[in-house]
This record gives sequence, C-alpha cells and structure tokens, in this order.
Amino acid sequence: MIKIAGNSIDTNTITSKYMQDSIERNIVSILATSSEVYNYASQNQLNFELKLRKSIINAAKDLDRSRFSFSVFRKSKCNPDYWKRTDEGGFALKSGIKPSDAIKDIYIHSSSYRTECATAMVIVYYKALLDIYPEELFNKLFPRIYLMGWQHLDSDFGIVDYINVKDYLPADCRYFRNPQVDPMSPEWQGENAFDMGNGLYYGHGIGITSAEKIINELNKKRVSGAEISAYLMKSAKRPNFKSLSNKYYSFTQPVQEAIAH
Repeated sequence: MIKIAGNSIDTNTITSKYMQDSIERNIVSILATSSEVYNYASQNQLNFELKLRKSIINAAKDLDRSRFSFSVFRKSKCNPDYWKRTDEGGFALKSGIKPSDAIKDIYIHSSSYRTECATAMVIVYYKALLDIYPEELFNKLFPRIYLMGWQHLDSDFGIVDYINVKDYLPADCRYFRNPQVDPMSPEWQGENAFDMGNGLYYGHGIGITSAEKIINELNKKRVSGAEISAYLMKSAKRPNFKSLSNKYYSFTQPVQEAIAH
C-alpha cells in the first residue's frame, strides 16, 4: 500500500503518467499491492524515487555497454586527467576537477578505467544522481569523491542494507554470495548486482543477465569439491530516496520560484 501524507491514494493517477510496462509502473504496482505500507510525505517524494530508480537502471545499462572493465584493486586503472589512483587501488578526485566532470568521464572514456564490482555499483549511484541533480547541487554535495568499494560512498546517499526485505524493487542493489569461493580467486566471493527488473541483474564483470546465470558463473569459481552453491541473499541496499528528494527540491524549487518572479 502507498500512503502520501498519511492518506491512501488511487495509484491509477500515478501510473497513468507512465508508459505501459515501464519501470515506473512496475515499481508502483509492487508498492501498491504489497502488504507493507510505503509512506511518503508528498507526491514529489514518490515521483523522485521513481525517477532515481529509473536513472539507476539507465546508468547501469550505460556502464554495461561501455568499455569499463573488471579488475581487482591492485590492478585498477583510471584516467589521470581526472583521478589520482591511490596505493590501495582507489580513485581520488584530483584537485581543481569538477566532480560532475570526473563522473561523466568514466562513461565517456570508459576504456581508461577498470576496477571491481562494488566500486562499479558506487559509480552507477553517482552517475544516476548526476543525471537528475543540477550540476551545481551535485558538485556542492560531493566535492571530494573517492571511489573504492562501498566504504567511501558519500554519506549523503544514506545507503542502508535492508535484511529480509518484503518487496524487492527494480534498482535495488542485491548481493550474490559464493560461500565456498576458491581462495585463489577471492574476488569471486560474491557479486554486487542491480535489480534491472523483469528478472535481470547487472553485475560488473558479468553483465546483464539472470540470477541463475550469475550463480552459475560464481559456482565456476568455487574451491575444489565444493558442495554449497552460490545464492542470492535476502537483502537489498537502497539509498535514502526521501533525503535525496528533499535535497533536490530544496535546491530546485527556490530557483524555479525566482525564475517565475
């Protein structure tokens, strides 16, 4: 069930704005038919979440189509015009470079980059938000981007790893665990992957495919004699859509009002 400002709503008024079989309609359908209550302070909050979830999926598709490749941290690579590669294999934004320009460059000059799957998920988050936020707001919020796994993703995203989720939604970040990974290839201990909708997932280094095929790929990297299959965990990482929405409207609405006057 969806509630806005404490009131149940007619979801047809929302879905009518979107094309049949669109990501947005799919998400609204899942929320509306769930036994969980999804509360939003305003229609804007819900609209923003739908927009950002679609943007995450589009950013993942674009990264998959690019020449951005997989590697472990010790073999990572970045464009030195925008980033400094650190000794631990991360990418630190260079002084004097706009964060927005640096994120865009990963997609423009993708062959100049390679890293592992968690960092790829973080890059998708930054690009998805950049495609929605005005550059001025994006650069103000993220002046010192450092790309290396989950631990350095800016706290403004408010990423939470929800356990035993009731409803899985397109653009959720899921995790495939490989409990008996070959110790000679520890980078295959699991795969971070975005739910792309319609039973498909995007994992860096594997691409866009089904859960079954991701599991099959991970199972090829198990220790000899392994008996436990890789599996999709019952959890989902999600940014704080409401907080990101509030930042967006706090920035854009005064600008729009100023233009109107």
